[in-house]
Amino acid sequence: MHSTRRLNHIALILLSLVTLVSISCDGSKLEADRPVQLALNWFPEAEHGGYYAAQVHGDYSRSGVEIEILGGGPDAPVVKRVASGEVEFGLTNADGVITARAAGAPVVAVFAPYQINPRCIVVHEHSGIQQISDIENLTLALSQRPAFSHYLRHRYSFPGVTIVPYHGSVAPFVDDPAYALQGYVFSEPVLARRLGATPRALLVAETGFNPYASVLITSEARLASEPQIVAAVVTAAQRGWIRYLEDSHRTNQHIHSLNPEMDVEILEIGAEMSRELVLVGEGMPITQIGDMSLDRWQLLIEQMEQAQIVKPGQVSAPTCFTTTYLPTSGASGGGS
Repeated sequence: MHSTRRLNHIALILLSLVTLVSISCDGSKLEADRPVQLALNWFPEAEHGGYYAAQVHGDYSRSGVEIEILGGGPDAPVVKRVASGEVEFGLTNADGVITARAAGAPVVAVFAPYQINPRCIVVHEHSGIQQISDIENLTLALSQRPAFSHYLRHRYSFPGVTIVPYHGSVAPFVDDPAYALQGYVFSEPVLARRLGATPRALLVAETGFNPYASVLITSEARLASEPQIVAAVVTAAQRGWIRYLEDSHRTNQHIHSLNPEMDVEILEIGAEMSRELVLVGEGMPITQIGDMSLDRWQLLIEQMEQAQIVKPGQVSAPTCFTTTYLPTSGASGGGS
């Protein structure tokens, strides 16, 4: 653990040098008329931890930008706000980028911390359900819009299952032994256990549907007009995620102040579980946090085509993302 933290500290120093060099090459710090805005796709929680860590520790400022993080909620119109230019940046999942581009919204992913998607289906342990394909004869709370919901309903028959809208509360799950719901592995299951339930979390990623999560997006217009601001925000975001995975306590106190339902202990659990999902069990160097690959995007598009979420040929993988703005120069490719 100590060696890991020492390596993380070295990485932060190197990233700081990258930022200083980029600013000095430009001749001055970046300036904006107002803070850059980042719209979250949900209420502030652990999956946003690295973005908040960069704010709490001043990493955005050191990169030359000031940022305002805007909380979200169920069906927050993040993509619409980014595509229209109402906000400069937003968070969504990779499948959200694909559906947006299929609808003509010119948004692009520039940073993706979660290599393993935290999305899960939460069932009661006593149900005997061990995997998503086993789900039957219960009520399942799912948001209707996200691609994962369409994908699961396309792939599995779910016999005897009544699907109802998910409104963001675990209370119905706690009260009903024949109830399941969508969630994030470090959020809803933890809250449900706190309230006396015995939940089992089934990762959607284990079905093979594994979009990058908490993806930072911007618009094609922003990439063309303000590439230095994009680079500054991406650099700070990567630094923030390194900080959050190393020591999340200060950031989690801040997140708790914004979302009191998430106490610091729950957020600490989320931060610890995030290490596995971001670093793929320590298999990814911390300096590559945020990287994306063309193969992953192409596979996801094919899965969404098969589930009839988007039409074949409607979306081209290289247009969905770019790794150009990563401090490590993002060798994995992408368009824009």
